[in-house]
Amino acid sequence: MPQWSFPTFIPYPPSKAGYWSPVTSTLNWCEEDYYATIYSAEIVNSLTNLLFMWLGLKGIRNYPMQLVDELSMIYTTCLMCYASFSYLRPLGFRIFLAIALTSLAVFITLYYHYLQDPVFHQNAYALLTTVVVLRSMYTMEVTLRPSWRHSTEEDRLAREKKGLPVPSKEHQHHENVRDLKTLKTMWFMVAYGLSMFLGGFLIWSLDNHFCSTIRGWRRAVGLPWGIFLEGHGWWHLMTGTGAYLYIIWGIWLRHCLNKRQEEYHLWWPHFWNFPEVVRISTDSGSRLAKKSI
Repeated sequence: MPQWSFPTFIPYPPSKAGYWSPVTSTLNWCEEDYYATIYSAEIVNSLTNLLFMWLGLKGIRNYPMQLVDELSMIYTTCLMCYASFSYLRPLGFRIFLAIALTSLAVFITLYYHYLQDPVFHQNAYALLTTVVVLRSMYTMEVTLRPSWRHSTEEDRLAREKKGLPVPSKEHQHHENVRDLKTLKTMWFMVAYGLSMFLGGFLIWSLDNHFCSTIRGWRRAVGLPWGIFLEGHGWWHLMTGTGAYLYIIWGIWLRHCLNKRQEEYHLWWPHFWNFPEVVRISTDSGSRLAKKSI
């Protein structure tokens, strides 16, 4: 090993077992474990994240910093908005859209910090979410509805008369049946997701407006049953489920936009299951193996 002449004040301790042993994480960086204290596996890794710890502690006692927690909803929705509107668009449009959405996010952040009014944040988030969902609905219909994409038998015959290349009648029928089935399932997923999301929002609103009454009910029934009257908890569960369904819908729709419907399908055996988009691959040319995305 190289011999360096730096002054040594404290010998570098060896790695040792710590308070949180055994190690269960999938990653273990180069920094040795628990050499400084048994309560921190990677002390430098932890200390260099003090900014995020500071933001959390600051938010506990400082209302304006608490807004950062809520603004993450705006930033995530802006990313979803970019993904919805930028697909197959020219580079110039994508750059313009990225700048516009970034500017919008900055404006909402600064104006929200100035107003410190939660209603402004709620309205901005609702408007952005509505735009993203409506855009995705439009894209879904245009991509999959045979009449919208001019894939009916009449359209096929009209192109054939003009001498244009056309698919066979059987192939077009197969694609139309497949896509109409996909469209039906997607609309059910959209309705289910919106119902969960709006239902959670309704419960959260009732929880805010009738707080004193609901608190009285909780005290009357006691624990553990009073927990089921915690509206904010239902808001988290239901909007989380709605957001998950939107993400799965977006993934599946993107595969349809890429004309890869034959490679992927939606795994959703029962209403109470969480759906997944799965890849279909041929194993030894005989059976189908499903791999989660």
